[in-house]
Formats: sequence, C-alpha cells, structure tokens
Amino acid sequence: MRRKHTMPFGAEITPSGGVRFRLWAPDTHEVELHLKGAQGPELLAMTALNDGWFALETDRAAAGTHYRFRIGGREALVPDPASRYQPLDVHGPSQVIDSQAFEWRDETWTGRPWVEAVFYELHVGSFTASGTFAGVEARLDHLVELGITALELMPVADFPGRRNWGYDGVLLFAPDARYGTPEDLKRLVQAAHERGLMIFLDVVYNHFGPEGNYLHLYAPQFFNERHHTPWGAAINFDGEQNHWVRRYFIDNALYWLNEYHFDGLRLDAVHAICDDSRPDILEDLAQAVADGPGRERQVHLVLENENNIAHYLERKGTEPRWYQAQWNDDLHHAIHVLITGEASGYYQDYAQGPIAHLGRCLAEGFAYQGEPSRHRGGAPRGQPSAHLPPAAFVSFLQNHDQVGNRAFGERPTLLASEEAIGAALTILLLAPSPPLLFMGQEWGSRQPFPFFCDFGDDLREAVTEGRRREFERFPEFSDPEVRKQIPDPMAEQTFASAILRWEEQEHPVGQRWFQLHQELLRIRNRTLAPHLSGNGWQSGYESIGKRALRVWWRCPDGVFLKLYTNFGDAYLPGAVSGPGELLFGWPTPPEGVGPAGLPPWSAVWYFDNSALSKWGAV
Repeated sequence: MRRKHTMPFGAEITPSGGVRFRLWAPDTHEVELHLKGAQGPELLAMTALNDGWFALETDRAAAGTHYRFRIGGREALVPDPASRYQPLDVHGPSQVIDSQAFEWRDETWTGRPWVEAVFYELHVGSFTASGTFAGVEARLDHLVELGITALELMPVADFPGRRNWGYDGVLLFAPDARYGTPEDLKRLVQAAHERGLMIFLDVVYNHFGPEGNYLHLYAPQFFNERHHTPWGAAINFDGEQNHWVRRYFIDNALYWLNEYHFDGLRLDAVHAICDDSRPDILEDLAQAVADGPGRERQVHLVLENENNIAHYLERKGTEPRWYQAQWNDDLHHAIHVLITGEASGYYQDYAQGPIAHLGRCLAEGFAYQGEPSRHRGGAPRGQPSAHLPPAAFVSFLQNHDQVGNRAFGERPTLLASEEAIGAALTILLLAPSPPLLFMGQEWGSRQPFPFFCDFGDDLREAVTEGRRREFERFPEFSDPEVRKQIPDPMAEQTFASAILRWEEQEHPVGQRWFQLHQELLRIRNRTLAPHLSGNGWQSGYESIGKRALRVWWRCPDGVFLKLYTNFGDAYLPGAVSGPGELLFGWPTPPEGVGPAGLPPWSAVWYFDNSALSKWGAV
C-alpha cells in the first residue's frame, strides 16, 4: 500500500514522471525555480497565476532533485516552505520526494480507542545515543513491555542546526534530516503499528522559529501585525489574505495524518494562536481531520492550552466535537507543590490548598475554571469543566515543559522523596484520565532535560542571555553570577546531558521503578480500561485536612473507583471507610493501608462493582 497527501503547495511528482512546483508568493512579481542537477544549476521561469501563485511543471526534475526558488530576481535563493525534505538543513535546498515510494504494510491498522491511551513522550534526538528515528524504532519493544499504548514524538519539523527541542521548526512538512529521512520516519510509524502502538506527533502552529523562515521575503501575508505573540506578529489566521495561510496549516495536519499515518497530533500552545474569526482555525482544522482521515480510522487530536478553554473539548454523544483532550497542567502543578513544596512562578496559584486543587483536577478536570489567578495578576483563568469526562484531560508528573522549563532541567526525582513520587505515580497511572510519561521516567531517571538549541552565530549570544534573563525574577536567580550557572542552551554539552543513559534501567533502583510503572499499567490496561468508555460519569472529592484526600468516580457502567491519598508526614487513622476491593496501594506492599487509616505519603485505590454500593459513598 502506498500513501500520498496531495496539496496545492510544494513539489509533487506527476503521473507523467515530471514534477509540478507551486509557490504562494503574493508579494512579488517574479519567481524562478533553481534546479541543481547533474549538468549543473539551472534557472527556470515560473508562471504567475491568480491570487499570488506561481507554478511550473517540468521533466527536468525527478525524485531526489535539489531545488530552491529565486524571488523577484534577487540573488538569494530560498527553500520551499512546503518542502518534504531538507537534506542540508533549513538554509539549504529542498529535495523532491516521491511520497509513494514507501510500501506500507499496516493497511489493516485502524487505530485504538482513546480510553486505552497511555502516552510516552520522547525527544527523538536525545532518546537514544544515535538520536534518530531508527534509534527510537529499536526501543519500541521496551515501550510495549512497559505497558505504553501511545508514543508521542516532540516536533520533528525541520529546525536550524544539529539539535533543538523542535518548537523552533520553520519548514513544517520536512522531517529534520538530523533524525533521518522521510522513509525512516515512515518505518518508525509502521513499526509502532505492528506492535499495537499508536503514534502521535507534536505540531507547532502558533509561530515559526527565529532562523530559516524566509516567508517575509515573498509572503508577509503569513503574518498579522494586528495580533502579537511572544515571537512577534501572529500567524495570519484572521486578517486579509488568510485563506492560504489557514490552508497551509490545515494541510500540514492532514499531511502528517495521511502521508505518514500518524494516529494523532498534539497542538502546542494554542493559547498563543490569535484568531477572531468564526469558526476559528482550531475548529476548522479539527473538522477537516474528522471529514478526512477521521472517517476511515480512529484519529485523536490533543491540545496544550494554558487558558483552560473547555469549549474545544465539548462532546457530541460519546465522541469529541473537536478535540479529544487537553494536557492538564493544573493537575501537575498541584501535585508538584504537594511533593516539592515549591511555590514560586505559576506554582503560587496552587500553594494555598494544593490538596483541594488536586481533588478538583481528579474529579472535574481543571483546577481553575474561571477563578482569579494570582500568577496572572488576578485575571480569571479557565472555563467550567466538570461536565466533561475524565478522558478529556491528559495527566502527567513530567513532560518536556515541566522539566525543561526549569533553569537546570531537573526532574522530580531530584526534588522530591521516593515516597512522595511513588504516591503521585500511583495516582497518575490509575486515575481515569489518560496518563503521560516522559522518557526515562519509568526507571526513575535523575538526568536533566535542559533547554537546548543550535542557532547561527548571529543569534547565539542573544539566545544564551535571553534564556538566563527568563529567571531573573526568581529570588534564587536575582544575582547575575548565579544566573551564569544556568546551562548555556547553545552549548553541545547541555544537549549531551539530556541524552538518556539506558544502562541506568539495569541498576536495582531503575529496575524497581520500572517494575512499579509496569505493574500499575498492567492494572490500568487490563482492569480499568474496560470501564472507561461512555458518558454518564459522576465524581466527587473531599479534602481531609491540608494534606489528604478522598476522590470517587462512578464509571458509565456503574462501577465505582475510589482513591484515598495522604501527602502528609503523619498517619491518618480512620480515613478509609467502606472501600471495596483493594486495587493497589502505595507504599507497596500496602502495610497499614486500609480501614484502619492512611500511612504518610500513601495512595490506595479501591474497585467496587457491587450493586449495593451507595453512590458517592467514600
């Protein structure tokens, strides 16, 4: 089976064997195609069409041909903004790719139900020593053994330099050559499907990176100065000539889902997307996915949205109207405050009553559902979410942001006790919401995941200094000499420190953590997953003092799931009542956990499918 997503931009091999080139360049009167063939470079004039388009079909190019565009007779040559591959990085030529050259063997794969999702987020470049798609493929059996059902790749769109988190991509259709070829990425997707794994991709639709974006030379209409973001003028989703801009991003989503057969996308930081039109770009994109690949198989869309906008998560019956879920930062922040005691930055919003914030997240989704945020200067944050099912919220203790946005990229294993992390992990992996693990978390990795990048010399100093200035508002970094200790994101050793040391998994501590993750996921996948489908969820929570909590859920099939947890240092007698069947308890073995009470730093789960169970009784 062969797959290809046809789109109005870029280079497409034609049935006759030639190549059709198309570029939207509304701010110029002339575009030439620059080919680099065996006979040397060649310039071919492109035909001007309506609405700012230029096109050319030629038999002088074929799969593998390197090409660029010359705009308005200028000396500089620019890559194709819809390039499928950049073998020489973002400033080099684009390469014509035969999308149908890869022979797929996963034609029977139609995806997996969302309620089965257990995510594992990884960065391709630092997940293995090779830092390649092939390196990830070689570790897929490890993920299956762990109990993962959904692999999530941080962005792979072509970025400048040899290393980057991926959120500075500028050529959004081209897998970065540092990781491998388009065929290598397709092999990874296929290998995941052969093992029953879903595979998701992070995409960035709120900005382009600061280096290698040439759109301003011939299509400044891609940007709208009426809206501003942390990266400058916003992407033009609602200004004049926005049609082809919207089409570019919608086609990008469809391209990854169709041509690469990804099972879903996670849209990064959509709170930074500015669009006053109706329907907005997020709704348009979700509808295009539902009308396209979503008609043939199970495709899932996930958001990151700091504003807690529940609107995008609304349901039509048992299915999402637009987006399946959102990353739940609130839950992470509440647990982080409980296990570390940190209360600066955005953690200040959870410092008062963190156990109640955790309870509300577990039972209702968001902790902030319109309440004023101290971190935001008292501005309200969020929308009501209690009517949404637990499946609408992806939970985590670690991810690239919550680790990497710290000055030194420390993981919770360096900030909290083993007892505290074990209790938090027990909650994460057995709560109804889909959980997410960050690479290395399963063996208790203590490696940092600092911010790293590799921009050109003209940006090097500004990026290094800018990174350190981000922390000057924190009391512990008020001294400039202290800020100099923050790792230089441009330094190769900063990136090297993030490369996972897989040998740690074989140490006794690593094995103990792996076995705990594995046992919890075995319970989740075999015992809980069958009860997580459907509508009609009911839930509630009750704080027990300042550090303990009771939470209950009535699943759509009538089964009760109950959690009792104690994040304090003191034993709580009589905190557990009428529990039902013990599902799992931490500490393990759960000595002292039960009707008698809750030990310090404990979390215990009960399962009750008795018809006599009183609704809401905890």
